[in-house]
Amino acid sequence: MLVSPLMGPIMGLGLAINDLALLRKSFFNYLFAAGVGLATSTLYFLISPINEAHSEILARTSPNIYDVLIAFFGGLAGILATSSRQKGNVIPGVAIATALMPPLCTAGYGLATLQFPFFFGAFYLFLINTVFIALATLITTRFLKFPFKHLPEAKDELKAKRIVLGVVITTLLPSIYFGYDIVQQNNFQESANKFVENEAIFPDDYLLKKNIDLKNKSITLIYGGQFIEANAIALLKSKLPKYNLDTSALTVRQGFAYLKDSKESEQTNQLTLALTEKENQIQLLQNQLDSLNSQNKLTKQIFNELKTQYPSVQSFILQQVFNNTNKEQSLIWICNIKSNTKIDGKERKKIKEWLKVRVNSSELLIDFTEEQVSKK
Repeated sequence: MLVSPLMGPIMGLGLAINDLALLRKSFFNYLFAAGVGLATSTLYFLISPINEAHSEILARTSPNIYDVLIAFFGGLAGILATSSRQKGNVIPGVAIATALMPPLCTAGYGLATLQFPFFFGAFYLFLINTVFIALATLITTRFLKFPFKHLPEAKDELKAKRIVLGVVITTLLPSIYFGYDIVQQNNFQESANKFVENEAIFPDDYLLKKNIDLKNKSITLIYGGQFIEANAIALLKSKLPKYNLDTSALTVRQGFAYLKDSKESEQTNQLTLALTEKENQIQLLQNQLDSLNSQNKLTKQIFNELKTQYPSVQSFILQQVFNNTNKEQSLIWICNIKSNTKIDGKERKKIKEWLKVRVNSSELLIDFTEEQVSKK
């Protein structure tokens, strides 16, 4: 900005004094300086690993009427300082204020990253600075009565004035629209914040997040807590006209319904995965518990049936375990029966066959233990 190789050619475009030779020379210098600046910035961003648009770049992609005023009054200060003997630090200040190089660098960024809205927005800001610095120079030199050349024909001078006026109006009108849009967006932002602060309050609920979309004029509120009834949401929407938000869209999302719908938040996705994994673990533990309860119930039932047939049975253990046979893993049942009298071989075989049917498995290992009863 301090180097500002474009300020001189713009002020010397020659329109102010009708010097066509000076106009051609200044216009060539202007195009050369602008081309070098644009090419250099494009090359820089092509080889630079930094591709993210920071605030300094974004600030120069949406020019408006305020940039027109900055360029015009900066140009006035610049030409006054140039035509004065005591220039002081006005020229560096004007170079910083009008900022001719940053828009070109931002336009180069837009070309290098193929983000053409950035390119056109920044290049439009560059044209605004060019036109209104030149206009300020023209007005000042005519006001100070600098000597200027008259064109041979009066109609040529009239045509030149019309061209200048057409260029100024063509450059000015879009900036007025953009400036109006910025004012409208700012008003919407203030009204939306007041509405949320004063009206968007529900008992037993906490506002987790608010999103105010300035371009689409929409408000999204995300709450955590108790479920908000539809009539309460409708009542909230009915208060929008009170804050001049009649045409605004209000969306209320609640709790994990928002988390489920949101696909843009990495933290949300991680939380959902963690909850799913936790639910799977809980379900697995529940299945294991159900299996143990079912097995305990089966063991108790079989013991009661066995005790009815053989009163001498004192204890009964039944368990399903894994068994490795020939490098293959299989499930088998093991059983231990303890009695205080001897159970002969025929009865043991009968009990074993009965248990196979009872547990619905041919894989069964059974062990009989006899406890000698001491006689006094």
